[in-house]
Amino acid sequence: MRKYQNFISGKWVDARSGLTFENRNPANWSEVIGTFPKSSKEDVEEAVRCARKAFETWRLVPAPHRGDILKRVGDLMVAKKEEIARTMTREMGKVLVETRGDVQEGIDTAYYAASEGRRLFGHTVPSELPNKFNMAIRTPVGVAGIVTPWNFPMAIPTWKIFPALLCGNTVVFKPASDTPATAAMLVEILVEAGVPTGVVNIVHGGGSDVGMAIVEHADVDLISFTGSTGVGIKISEVASKTLKRVSLELGGKNAQIVMDDADLGLALDGVLWGAFGTTGQRCTATSRLLLHEKVFDKFMADLVSRTKKLRLGDGLLETTDIGPCIHEGQRKIVQGYVDIGQKEGAKIAAGGAIATDDGQKNGWFFQPTIFTEVTPAMRIAREEIFGPVLSVIRIKSLEEGVSVLNDTIYGLSSSIYTKDINNAFRAIRDIKAGITYVNGPTIGAEAHMPFGGVKQTGNGHREGGWTVFEFFSEWKTVYIDYSGKLQRAQIDA
Repeated sequence: MRKYQNFISGKWVDARSGLTFENRNPANWSEVIGTFPKSSKEDVEEAVRCARKAFETWRLVPAPHRGDILKRVGDLMVAKKEEIARTMTREMGKVLVETRGDVQEGIDTAYYAASEGRRLFGHTVPSELPNKFNMAIRTPVGVAGIVTPWNFPMAIPTWKIFPALLCGNTVVFKPASDTPATAAMLVEILVEAGVPTGVVNIVHGGGSDVGMAIVEHADVDLISFTGSTGVGIKISEVASKTLKRVSLELGGKNAQIVMDDADLGLALDGVLWGAFGTTGQRCTATSRLLLHEKVFDKFMADLVSRTKKLRLGDGLLETTDIGPCIHEGQRKIVQGYVDIGQKEGAKIAAGGAIATDDGQKNGWFFQPTIFTEVTPAMRIAREEIFGPVLSVIRIKSLEEGVSVLNDTIYGLSSSIYTKDINNAFRAIRDIKAGITYVNGPTIGAEAHMPFGGVKQTGNGHREGGWTVFEFFSEWKTVYIDYSGKLQRAQIDA
């Protein structure tokens, strides 16, 4: 068991209070991975002060040089990929093939951000006046508060931290207290790669003590948060008092439509991966299956059969298909929704109970669960569960499928399986979501593409791709008049 520390102003330090908390393995709750500082507002204050001081020099480092550091970060992540993946599996439970993918997404993000160091394009446009030059350039914003969830403890922090740094901002990072070890490894890599003192700071602790202290701080210029819609709303309210820039990536209730002309084998593979990958603990997880009535019976028989064969267990074992829920509280939420679904009249076709086989008793395992006879008005068809629960709804047409898919407060990811190109393009046009897959599951984002949603899934910003650099930089408009006389725009003609 290792004792971890905060990293503030280039030094590893304990919380000022001296208090700590434990990080445990959700597949084997008796295993303590490490202890971490239980930080408070005072620790945040020191981290922000150091980040503010470091900003004055970091912002002057040429963007290509900042990109060179991120290139080294990517190289180090490649070398440490297996070590990071195994640590991640131990602290959050998902299987090794997924944690390796989580690290790979961080690697891809590092290399993509590094290349943007030579591509932080501005604009030059003609002036309406003679002998005058107009341009718009990107400048850093300041201190970035980064607050991340536990389900992608490497990928999501890199989505935020790498573009923040590339644009010339400094960072105060609060990772999820369920997955602090992976976050600590990321910061260690950033330091090894040559990020200067004070540019990146990590403060461990709870959301109410550390996260909100970052959001409230007057010297934090922007907040990037991924988590629940409820917490996102609270962050937005608090940050508005100081007019902070805020990016929110929140919940989802994603659906996969399977039309009667679909490749059913492909659609079956897609829904199994989308619904039960990461134990359903993804904001993009396939929580609803909208299944055309003409293929309903056959598809359901195959889906139930395949689901019952999925193997639950320790994610470090290559034979495991599905790991545990992140902790006891999350498993109770899943069980609560299973009870709600039954009370609402839905029928359990597979799973529906806590897993208690050998190898599962010491962790927070829940059987992959499928509900049938679900109607769009049921809570299990409308509310985010964040667990291995799939609600199946029978549909008669594409129009009905799109209507049901859109009928939630969320709009993150979506999917349609069809061989009809016309139906595919109608779905792309009519689905209200930030992401639409055709003949692919609702999960599978790529690092160089925009990521985010509509409605209560977020507040309009996007992570990933070229769009994230918009959030982490300011536009400065520059006018250069070399006429040698006073010229008045919109007055002189």
